[in-house]
Amino acid sequence: MSTTKSVQRKITTQDLEFPGYLRAPHAAKTTALGLWLHTDGLGRRQLIPELIAAAIYPGEAATETVIEHLLMLEESGFLEMYSADGEEWIALRRPLKLDARTAWSNCPDPPLRERSRSFAAVGGARARARERMRDEDRERAGEWAEWREEQERTPLPPRPRLLDAPPIGCPDHPNGRFEDCGKCGTARRQHDRWLAQQRYEDQLTKAMEDDDGQPF
Repeated sequence: MSTTKSVQRKITTQDLEFPGYLRAPHAAKTTALGLWLHTDGLGRRQLIPELIAAAIYPGEAATETVIEHLLMLEESGFLEMYSADGEEWIALRRPLKLDARTAWSNCPDPPLRERSRSFAAVGGARARARERMRDEDRERAGEWAEWREEQERTPLPPRPRLLDAPPIGCPDHPNGRFEDCGKCGTARRQHDRWLAQQRYEDQLTKAMEDDDGQPF
């Protein structure tokens, strides 16, 4: 099992511009930053998700999250997973630059060419992640269908009366004016009379509905 020395780590702008980090999903970037700080001098450590989660997210139940993030980071090229000495390991594609005296590792070297994609520690996490995504897609589709059905059952609100009312001012002043304008005064009286008639119609309709429970 690997051990790591407590040394000062510094993540630089060049590290953050590493393509493997840039391509990583936003959700996995926090784990990527944590791996830079919690791997040995060559960016390696044993692949034990529970210990990685405890190091990066202390006090949180984050093992499943870390497993998913490791798969994402492998896909983005931030790290590689490999088997050696009967155990699973991870190696960062771009470890942080350290002093030569601390840039060491007691983890086995990753294979030079062939990369293994079957890891007991992950335990089918890729399949579980894909199934979770499918479940979330089905849940969203069900919520959308339910919302659409509810919206279609809900009657549209009545059209506001004022949208159909005559203009409040004359053609020269469609929005009315404060100064004296005979045409505006006539238009305003027509506007007010129209609204009064609409209100009376609404009151009369309600009275007839209340009278026998049916629209007249």
